[in-house]
Amino acid sequence: MRSPDIDLTAPMNGAHATFKRVLDLDSRLFEFAAERHWPAAAPVLPRLSRSANHGVLWFAAAAAIAASRTPRARRAAARGLASLSLASLTVNTLGKRSVRRPRPELDPVPLMRRLKRQPITTSFPSGHAASAAAFATGVALESPAWGAVVAPIAFSVAASRVYTGAHFPSDVLAGAALGAGAAFAVRGMVPTRAQVASPPRPRADLPALPEGEGLVVVANTASGTADRARALRDALPKAEVVECAPEDITAEMEKAAARARVLGVCGGDGTVNTAAAVALRHRLPLAVLPGGTLNHFAYDLGVEDVRDLCRALEQGDGVRVDIGRFTSGHKRGVFVNTFSLGVYPELVRERERWSDRIGGWPAGVLAAMRVLRADRHPLEAEFEGRRRPLWLLFAGNGTYHRMGLAPARRKDLADGKLDVRVVHGGRRPALRLLAAAFAGPLTRSPAHAAVHVGRLHLTGVAPGTLLAYDGEVMEVEDEVLLEKLPEALEVYRPLT
Repeated sequence: MRSPDIDLTAPMNGAHATFKRVLDLDSRLFEFAAERHWPAAAPVLPRLSRSANHGVLWFAAAAAIAASRTPRARRAAARGLASLSLASLTVNTLGKRSVRRPRPELDPVPLMRRLKRQPITTSFPSGHAASAAAFATGVALESPAWGAVVAPIAFSVAASRVYTGAHFPSDVLAGAALGAGAAFAVRGMVPTRAQVASPPRPRADLPALPEGEGLVVVANTASGTADRARALRDALPKAEVVECAPEDITAEMEKAAARARVLGVCGGDGTVNTAAAVALRHRLPLAVLPGGTLNHFAYDLGVEDVRDLCRALEQGDGVRVDIGRFTSGHKRGVFVNTFSLGVYPELVRERERWSDRIGGWPAGVLAAMRVLRADRHPLEAEFEGRRRPLWLLFAGNGTYHRMGLAPARRKDLADGKLDVRVVHGGRRPALRLLAAAFAGPLTRSPAHAAVHVGRLHLTGVAPGTLLAYDGEVMEVEDEVLLEKLPEALEVYRPLT
């Protein structure tokens, strides 16, 4: 058998030639880096490279960032770790197995630079570079300030992989690109707070308060607001901060409104609800500092910490927002977030009954089990002469949107709409509520229906039925009327 003649001296053409030139350039860059003297790198980069094994360095960095105890920092740490996890999964399942490139020869690398334990996996792409870029990019997307702190460390880890001879430069570049892509993929699934913040409109003409002069802030001590109240005093020395127990909130709010130019509040959504009602009665602008567990209104507004609020107060930046109002017999109130009838108010009441005995989280679990196993529907609605059972009626102050896989948030706090959703009655309430949650933006499904209106009149609601507004619970007296008060409240918020 005769082999065909092959001219090995002929130059390669096309993609093969380009690929070979890239590999040759990569090798020359690796040798160039190995021959260079890197001042002060010897005692740092090998240790930094080892510390990043299995993501240990980045878990420690996430813990340090989260320890700053600001919501933005905690989100940045969580986003960084989520991005790192996706990048590591991609590298180990696809990258390393798709391109089985051998590690560089260590002959050009000085002995003192080499890692004590050489990696045994394939070289392309660099998992360390991918993790470093993913963590740094994820942190920066949520908090540019923390991203600027992490970026030099991430760059040093990536550089250490070439310095120690563990990777070719192209391995590191490909890993870094993959890591940054993972961070943006995570952002696509779970948007950052900046992406879901409501637009700063319509703008309100509010007084600027240099050093907080004319501001009286009432802080709910049960919300653990001591640190924030102290920070507010330091940032705005002329502001008055009143700390009080939950049972004194309403009285202290009324006293503060009588002498304040601007009414301030530090607490959770229930406390903010009380402040909003008082500010409406006294026609005062409201300054909100989040200090509770969820802080939906403040976060949707774009105020996350003392710095955000102080910037808005000192510059006089603010907006007008809608308020929801409900009336039932002689009872009436307002809500800045949500109003509901049915399962949720009963769950809240049941949780409050047990929380003092067994703690908040166990009480919540027990309440959910008891309410969802009930053999009766908490609501009935009449439509075209037929009464229909319901598990839940929800009305949001503004339209709630699902952003990727993230929970629903409001993009506009002054859209003039009540976002009304109903979960139909039937067997297995837990499954129906879960199906309604996954249905998201669908306006009608077997599990739930939704409509956007400016006013809603509910008749036939049995007296004694529980209603909840911004987490507070009371009993219905008679038919219920819900309506919007468009742009009724002026609130401080940073406009950038």
